[in-house]
Amino acid sequence: MDSTAAAVAAPQRDLARQFDQVRARSLYLAAPLSPEDAMLQSMADASPGKWHLAHTTWFFERFVLAGLPAAPAHDPAWDYLFNSYYKSIGPAHARPQRGLLSRPSLQQVYDYRHQVDAQLQARLANGDLDEQALQHLQLGLQHEQQHQELLLTDIKHAFWCNPLQPPYREDLRPTASVAGAQGWIESPERIVTVGAAAWPRHAAFAYDNESPPHRVLLPAHALAERPLSNGEYRNFIEAGGYRDPRWWLSEGWALREAEGWQHPLYWNDVLQREYTLGGWRELDPHAPVCHLSYYEADACARWAGARLPSEFEWEAAAASQPVSGHFADDDHLHPRAGRGSGLRQLFGDVWEWTASAYGAYPGFRPFAGNLGEYNGKFMCGQWVLRGGSCATPRGHVRASYRNFFMPPARWQFSGLRLARDLT
Repeated sequence: MDSTAAAVAAPQRDLARQFDQVRARSLYLAAPLSPEDAMLQSMADASPGKWHLAHTTWFFERFVLAGLPAAPAHDPAWDYLFNSYYKSIGPAHARPQRGLLSRPSLQQVYDYRHQVDAQLQARLANGDLDEQALQHLQLGLQHEQQHQELLLTDIKHAFWCNPLQPPYREDLRPTASVAGAQGWIESPERIVTVGAAAWPRHAAFAYDNESPPHRVLLPAHALAERPLSNGEYRNFIEAGGYRDPRWWLSEGWALREAEGWQHPLYWNDVLQREYTLGGWRELDPHAPVCHLSYYEADACARWAGARLPSEFEWEAAAASQPVSGHFADDDHLHPRAGRGSGLRQLFGDVWEWTASAYGAYPGFRPFAGNLGEYNGKFMCGQWVLRGGSCATPRGHVRASYRNFFMPPARWQFSGLRLARDLT
């Protein structure tokens, strides 16, 4: 092989290694699930484990292999079953009814994964993927990592809804953690640059909703050094936080009344225990509080005489911090308190709600073609979360990463960090 051919083949070899690792990780996460477990869908916002396994495979088949010669579809009918929301491609099975897909079987889905993997591995080994196919493959790996987190959060909700409330894994054990005292990091009014350079024009991967970089004015403010803990959030509850509408947005208070919320999702009514992927455990007062809706996070911040940070205040602070913390790869699968002092735990453990509505940056350009539906069409009625969680794959997030959910969402590992104005 000459030097030019070797230079071309090297990125494909790297992608082949990443592909094997990411695909194997999904199988590892799904291994504890029986065929019955894998088709559970406990609510419209969640999807069955089997669907996650099939949909991520469909993504590679549809966006990478379908554009190549001699790559027939595995089963054309599955294009309807495992499409999610790509309307420009064609119709899709209704999201709330994914739990009705008893066929194909889980084994057929595993066989599907194996066949698509074999085709892609062969293409990568031969170095015959063009630039666009390689870009779609790279996006597909990021996409699968997002679904790995969703697989965990969705099965947690499904098992919690089961009267037996079984653990996802028996071998997950709690670990002692101690949170340092809460402090504040002050920042003067200043102009900062936020956002990421647009991929794939620039080599480092970033989703289209993270770009382009642009300048914003930050007010003088202070950020809490760490996320709010279970113990601190319990103080809000015991002070009557769920009984006092003064702290709540009107829509949030109406939902709290309608749903009967008295505490975070997965806590018991006496505020002593919580349901985890390892089953029921004693509530760790030092660990970051999680499974909060935007409404709960906002109400608690108001009660504390503070507010939620804007996503730009958060990003400006995170830009100087290493992307380190408790991620899914650590195999705790539940938030833990961070050690040390100063600004910490911006990454991992819990997604942090921000006060920012999810919208387009100035000059936003969606991904080209059908993949333009990936992020942009959801820029309405959702709120930004930052930082990743204990269910996020390590290396998947960065300071500019923007997650987003509807404000009532509670089944994600979502918590909060306090902020306050200095003027």
